[in-house]
Amino acid sequence: MHYKELIKTIKERREVLRVTQATLAELSGVGLRTLKQFESGKGNPTLLTLQKLVDVMGMEVCLKLKNVSGNK
Repeated sequence: MHYKELIKTIKERREVLRVTQATLAELSGVGLRTLKQFESGKGNPTLLTLQKLVDVMGMEVCLKLKNVSGNK
């Protein structure tokens, strides 16, 4: 999943759950400013921040590592 898709997915899930940014920030322990920057595509959240957000919304983060050097 690309970064823009990640942002869209998290924002859509928040909206489906009818949770405001302020409420999600409070429940997850993530700063409201951080959340707003992330959802606007301006922020660069850490994996810990993403984990906090998705935990509250009943989602999970799954990382897929790709070997780009061609070595196997």
